[in-house]
Amino acid sequence: MALTGIQIYKLLPKTNCGECGVPTCLAFAMNLAAGKAELGACPYVSEETKAELADASAPPIRVVEIGTGDRKLKIGGETVLFRHEKTFLNPPGLAVLVTDEMADEEVAGRLERFRTLEYERVGLILRADLVAVKSISGDTGKFEALAARVKDETDGGIILMAEDASVMEAGLKACADRKPLIYAATRDNVDGMAGLAKEHGCPLAVKGDSIDDVSDLTTKLTEDGLKDLVIDSGARTTRKAFEDQIAIRRGAIVKKHRPLGFPTITLPCEMTDDLMQETLIAGMFVAKYGGIIVLSDLQGHSLFPLLVARMNIYTDPQRPMATSPGIYEIGGPKEDSPVLVTCNFSLTYFIVSGEIEASRIPAWLIVVDTEGLSVLTAWAAGKFVGDAVGMSLKKCGIADKVSHKKVIIPGYAAAISGDLEEELGDWEVMVGPRESAHIPPYLREWQV
Repeated sequence: MALTGIQIYKLLPKTNCGECGVPTCLAFAMNLAAGKAELGACPYVSEETKAELADASAPPIRVVEIGTGDRKLKIGGETVLFRHEKTFLNPPGLAVLVTDEMADEEVAGRLERFRTLEYERVGLILRADLVAVKSISGDTGKFEALAARVKDETDGGIILMAEDASVMEAGLKACADRKPLIYAATRDNVDGMAGLAKEHGCPLAVKGDSIDDVSDLTTKLTEDGLKDLVIDSGARTTRKAFEDQIAIRRGAIVKKHRPLGFPTITLPCEMTDDLMQETLIAGMFVAKYGGIIVLSDLQGHSLFPLLVARMNIYTDPQRPMATSPGIYEIGGPKEDSPVLVTCNFSLTYFIVSGEIEASRIPAWLIVVDTEGLSVLTAWAAGKFVGDAVGMSLKKCGIADKVSHKKVIIPGYAAAISGDLEEELGDWEVMVGPRESAHIPPYLREWQV
């Protein structure tokens, strides 16, 4: 049974240190009870208290991990219905489907696209996460061979999809060490699938004919000791699947209904034969509230918008996206190439670096740590000022890479030029254009 905020408070160290992000231990306890904080945020809580508060501090939707190594996927862990209440934590995993009745060429094409379709955006690598391996034939040998092929040819997570426990067992022989998601336990096969999940330590998906059916199955499985579950309500129409996703999230977070406190798996690949319509449905699940989204195929024109939407929705709106500070070489600069300075707000960095590339003038770009703030905002906050920028230029080592002592600052930061010259001593501070679009003509006229 969940503890109240006062009961949790009695078990906390009562230091009121504020290191958890709120000013008092009582406020922290209230957040724990409401599922808006994690116990690990308190640096002074004892191990005994952690054990006692484990259930009370656990998020209403359990965190489930699929896969191993660097490509391990973590889903669930959400504590709110809406992003403005608190940041969404774990982005949904995007999966591509392959079946044991597909031609080798089709399987090869989908796996190749899974490996190669990735995009860099604001310093992040965006790509699909999982390969769903489905048994249609019911042939244990074919399923095992396909699972082994996926394991050998990809490094992503794996979903094994089979209705028969003996077929599933064959697939697990090929890739159990990669900790795949077993899909799915139903009323007809729940005992066999649960046994395999226990034996191999793999997460288990639960599929029902309705939310009530799913609740009954998760209750049975959790009582049997299985905790890492993923749920599929069984809906295969857009409207019903949408309604079920909202009902499951509300049931877990608002009503504290434990049997629904697990991430979900959705299958747009089974809802339509049209790839573009499938992409629209998948986009809906990115926002509301799919934990895993299985696609029939990966195509750049459909995958990229899903990846960008996922990134935007699961980015903390209260923390600007920041680029790592340091020296960035653009176009192979030499010792006589110009040196420019900007902030580490990712959008600013990519716009400025893009304009430098467009100029075809090799240059050094120094990115100053402004805690993700834009130039003007950082200047107003005292983070893009003469002494701070000067210190960054000294520490980054740019003086050892160029034969001149000239640095170009953004036009909107012209006010820092005097302080920066004083900080740098013998460097000449040049005021660049205010608008990034004017960088190319400015650089073409630049001379050492």
